[in-house]
Parts: sequence; structure tokens; C-alpha cells
Amino acid sequence: MSKTPDIVIIGSGIGGATVAAGLAATGAEILILEAGERIADHPVNRDQRAIFQRGHFRPKETWYEADGTGFNPGNYYNVGGNSKFFGAVLSRYRREDFEEIQHREGVSPAWPFPYEELEPWYGRAEQMYRVRGALGEDPTEPVHSTSYDYPPVPEEPSIADIRSRLKRKGLHPFSLPLGVDIDRWLAKARTPWDAHPNSDDGKMDAETAALSLALAYDNVRLQTGSPVIKLEAEAGGRISGVTYRQNGEVRTLRPKLVILSAGAVQSAVLLLRSANGNFPRGLANASDQVGRNFMNHNSSAVIGVSPKYRNTSIYQKTFAFNDFYLSDGNGGPPLGNVQLLGRISGKVLKGSMPRVPEWLLDRITGHAIDFYAMSEDIPNPESRVMVDGERIVLKWHRTNWDAHLSLVAKLKGILKSIGFPIVLSRPFDKRTPSHQCGTVRIGSDPASAPLDTFCRAYDHPNLFVVDASFLPTSAAVNPALTVASQALRVADHIAAKELKA
Repeated sequence: MSKTPDIVIIGSGIGGATVAAGLAATGAEILILEAGERIADHPVNRDQRAIFQRGHFRPKETWYEADGTGFNPGNYYNVGGNSKFFGAVLSRYRREDFEEIQHREGVSPAWPFPYEELEPWYGRAEQMYRVRGALGEDPTEPVHSTSYDYPPVPEEPSIADIRSRLKRKGLHPFSLPLGVDIDRWLAKARTPWDAHPNSDDGKMDAETAALSLALAYDNVRLQTGSPVIKLEAEAGGRISGVTYRQNGEVRTLRPKLVILSAGAVQSAVLLLRSANGNFPRGLANASDQVGRNFMNHNSSAVIGVSPKYRNTSIYQKTFAFNDFYLSDGNGGPPLGNVQLLGRISGKVLKGSMPRVPEWLLDRITGHAIDFYAMSEDIPNPESRVMVDGERIVLKWHRTNWDAHLSLVAKLKGILKSIGFPIVLSRPFDKRTPSHQCGTVRIGSDPASAPLDTFCRAYDHPNLFVVDASFLPTSAAVNPALTVASQALRVADHIAAKELKA
């Protein structure tokens, strides 16, 4: 590859890796700059005490709240980004998620295009990430023009029992669409995959599913240990330089196109830190919306415990239900999605309850079922990512929390009604990146959105932002597949309109 690539992609998470896979066949010389390194295949990858009690993989960095209070974020910097640790749930947004939705605390705005516009790329992304699932089980399911190539991950007997109990209550549990080769995963170690790092063990993350396809082409190269520190922009708006640091040296590349895929927080931070005399508020920020509208799902762990129930499962995470997704079940505003968590053990739980003996937690979790309740966070311009010198400041105004508490209360009542007399819940806070998004959103009006509908910056003709920051709404499902689908749509647009120009 020449020293001046045609395209520089910043970040190798779901957005960056997938857009690279979509562009690889064009023949353009593509360089992917990744701040971190690959996750090596070590025993610690499946050591739950190391992961959950000692925080072995957590980043050694501090972000700050608006009042100056520091906290350790749960964002990861490695090849594949946060997807290396994700639960591999690859759901489509519901059709209604692309439309305006009235919630208890406000309005979730409509996307600048309908579900049908993105639907073909959803199918392609499901093929790329080898999604396993079943159609026709979820009443809220949007139209699919293609079916899944693989059947659902098999349900373990103690989990099938819970699914049957919920169905008898009139609920509609459905098989989660998952990017997991379960046989390969269990061959390495008999653990769940949710929140466990993947080193080519069978989880279809950004590295194993998309990046591997891109790197099969000679014109695509990955460079690790290369954090980007600044983008240069000319007076007319063109991005003229990408400055990064590697091995203590600062270097600058001058590609034709730049695709920023560093994640909803870091992409906004880089744009803000790249401010210059011509763009004093930061790049792509004529609308003053970069860093604003930060969203992070309202999420809680809900655990039902019964001495009469014995949970013999290993991985557990196989079904969800959306009975309260489009309404509260009584014609009121939506509440959200409920899905199984990866199997919680005493080793996992002790990370949150350090004073309780692990043997006692093992006994409790052996009689427990673990759910994840997730509700939409509505975009708010005062919910912001900001920079203060070298500091990252996160001012998150959580919205729609009352609806989330109602979802948790409904789930608790359901679990008690199917035989779990003790039900505990615990919300996730800002230290857990529960699908961060929205900070550089797409829109049809440059006065209110930094990006057009193909993720191109209105202010910079050769800059695209392709990661969860482009999402105009968070919906209430895992966003990874939607990010990947839009990345493929953007790649096709670039191939047809930019590289042939």
C-alpha cells in the first residue's frame, strides 16, 4: 500500500469494520487506524473473577461529570471495539422506531428515512454477521425480505421451562437473533458470552465477522496502536489531514476520504478537539449539535430467585419479549424490551456485591433467572459529550426513566406470577456503556443535524461518521445491527458516488 491511502477509517468497531468490508472490493487503498490492539487468546478471557471482580479489561482512564467528579467508563479500546464484549444480540429496529413515537416524557423523533429504506442492508448485515434466529415469533417484528441463514441458538432445558411459563401467561417470548457459533464458544470454555471478551472463539463481533472479510483484500490494511488526535480542515471544509500518534511519534496522513468510526463519545470528542480558526466550535458542528443528544439506554438487571427452581444453564441468553415495546400493554406509551442476560454466577455477582461470600452467591444464582430490561432514552440537546482541555466531560440527562421503572415493575410482577417470590433489580449507570449513541446524528436539515442521510458531514464533503453516533434515536433494542446495516448502505453510496467521481 502507498503511504497515502485513498480512505482512512478511524476505529475498527462495528461501524468502521463493516464499512471497510463494504468498501474492500472497490480496490481503493484503505487504512484502518485503531487506537488499541487485538485481544490475545489467554485464559483470563474466561476468568470471571478477573473480568467482573478485578476489572482486568476495563480501560485505565477517567472521564468527568459536569461538576468535575471523575469516573471510570466501561468503554474498550481494542480491535473490534466494544463488540468484543457485547452480548451478540443483532436485532433490527422495529419499523415504528423509524417513525415519531410519543413517550411519557417526550417525543422520540422520526428518522429522515423509513425502515423500508434500510431493510435490504439489514439482510446483508445479518448474513455478514451470521445471525441465528427465527422469524414469526415476535408480534412486533418488522418485515424481512430475507430469512436467517442459521437456526436459533439451542435453548437449555431450564431456560425452555421459563419460556413456557411466560407463554402460559400470554406473553410472546421469541428467539433472540444472535451472532454466536455456540459449539465453538463452548469448546473453549463453558461460560456465557455476554460481557466476556472474544478471541475468535465463536462470537461474531466486528473483528471476526466484518474486519476479517475486509483484510482478506490486499488493498485494506489495519494499523493498531495508532490513536488519532486531530483532524485538519481547510477553509472550504475539506478534511486535509488525519494526525495520529504511533510509538511516541506524531504523524499525519492526507487521504481523499476520512471515515470516523471511533464510537459515540470518542467521535464527538475528536471533532470538538479538532476546532480551528475556520471551525471554532469544532468540525462538522455548524449546527452546534456535535456532542449533543447523547443517549444511553435505560437498563436494569432483574433477577428472580426461587428455592424451587434450579438453573442448570451455561449461557442462558436465548430469548426476549417485546410485549411492552410498542405500548405499556394497556394502550399507553411504550416501555421497552426485556431479554435474558448472560448467565450470572456467584463470581459475576460478587463484582457488584463484594461483601457477600462467593459460595452464598453461587447458591443464590443456582436458583435464579436473570433478565435485562431496556428502555429508550430520548434525545436531549443538553445531554452532552464535551471537552475541557484533555478531559472528556459527559453530562448525561437520562430521559424516560419513569417508563423504565414501570417496565422493571411489570417484569418483577411477571416473575413473581410464574414462581419467583424474590425479585431483585439493579440499574446500570454511566460506567456501563449501554449502547451509547446520538452525538453526531443524521438528518435532512443541516441546521439541526451534523450529517446527511448517508452519514456525510454537511460541513466537510470528504468526511463520513459511521458508528452509533449517527443514530437519531436509541430505540429500545441493541443497536449493533442497525449500525452495521447503515455502514453497508454508506459503503455502497461511497462506492457509487465518491470513488467513481
